[in-house]
Amino acid sequence: MNHEIIDETHQPKADKKQPLIGRVKQEWSVLAKLGAPILVAQLAQMANGVIDVIMAGRASADDLTGVAIGNSLWTPLFLFMLGVLGASQPIISSLRGEGSHHKIVPVTWSAIYIGICAALISILALTNIGPVLALLNMEAKPEYITVGYLQAFVWGIPALFLLLALRGLTDGLGHTKTFMAFSILTACINAPLNYAFIYGKFGAPELGGIGCGWATAISMWVTVILYLVYLNFAKAFQNFHLWRHRIQPNLTEIKAFLSLGIPIGFTIFVESTMFAVIALLLASFGSHIVAGHQIAINVVSVMFMVPLSLGMALTLRISFLMGAKDKDSANLVAKSSLILVLIIAFFYAGILVPFAETLAGFYSTEQDVIDVAVVLLGYGAMFQIADVIQVNSISALRGFKDTKIPMLIMVSSFWGIGIPLGYILAKTDWLFPAMGAAGFWIGLIAGLTNAAFWLTLRLFRFSRVQR
Repeated sequence: MNHEIIDETHQPKADKKQPLIGRVKQEWSVLAKLGAPILVAQLAQMANGVIDVIMAGRASADDLTGVAIGNSLWTPLFLFMLGVLGASQPIISSLRGEGSHHKIVPVTWSAIYIGICAALISILALTNIGPVLALLNMEAKPEYITVGYLQAFVWGIPALFLLLALRGLTDGLGHTKTFMAFSILTACINAPLNYAFIYGKFGAPELGGIGCGWATAISMWVTVILYLVYLNFAKAFQNFHLWRHRIQPNLTEIKAFLSLGIPIGFTIFVESTMFAVIALLLASFGSHIVAGHQIAINVVSVMFMVPLSLGMALTLRISFLMGAKDKDSANLVAKSSLILVLIIAFFYAGILVPFAETLAGFYSTEQDVIDVAVVLLGYGAMFQIADVIQVNSISALRGFKDTKIPMLIMVSSFWGIGIPLGYILAKTDWLFPAMGAAGFWIGLIAGLTNAAFWLTLRLFRFSRVQR
């Protein structure tokens, strides 16, 4: 393997000759260069969902409902596999740091084999979703659209999981702009295909919301094929030709991969389901409460994309430095990044508190909805501080390949503190008069604060052991 063409610019070795402040500035610069494309990729992926909702909604309310329910059924599977297959990123980044380039393609193939198996299971589950829909007691037309949407969408699942596996290779090597570019491409392909299949344009059949499923499946396959072609011809990846260096499944490597990836996937799954459960528990308070809550969640979720992307970059950076046997620099970036994300959190708080009503006004013109959102966005300012600390700490721990205990911390914080306390504060008079939606937000803040404390404590102790 020709080591000379391995690009050093995306993941440079740490310059230990600089003074401390200079080293910190260098590491923050590397995080920004790795994280900015990840942020754009995250936003492009969110855009796909927004495009589906807007276009299906313009077809009819039934189409929008059918697509929304279909999305809610496959998204948990996607988020779980996003975490599982995302384990290849720190693994490959670590191998890149230690110079074991010959091991990188086998890791990618392990991710591909896991993705194929997961795709088959997901297809089986989503094409036999009838019993779940029966429990939802949906009306006939939206249920028909949901079933049709999922039956179309499942054809794209193998391509979707293959994209996640290939992302592990490109992001792991530090080329985060590659997945960013193809994420934008997917959105650009998905939009006109949605238009064609939903409304029957350009000679395509008029399928309504079901057309969203076909558009997504086709756009995924087009993107993954182009991704493979790019990897085959791009100079930066010519040492990592998947077909030329293909291998048979190695159960030992796959087991090691899953031992790192499953806790990550389960953590992401648990966090996403927590927000879904809160939305369901709020339903009894009325539509204006639910709408205000959704506005506040959407605002803080969009803001969270920045620290989340930096966290993903942090995982890549620490795993690279650990692979390079530079533990001091790994510890430095793990701890100094806490300062960076706290600066971001306090900046967000400075926006959320004085401009809450303006932000809520972008989403609704109903004053009772805006009033609820304004109150919850005040809690969102505190929410952000705990959230950025926990995502920074858990991302750093993933770079150190520590995922099992952090998973337990997150599960116990969300389901042992956040949801129970939120329910008590929101719906009972046990501690205080029932607080409604604000009670759930206080519960979230308490759960996230607990997670942030224990994850940060573990990070400092764990990094000390790594010395």
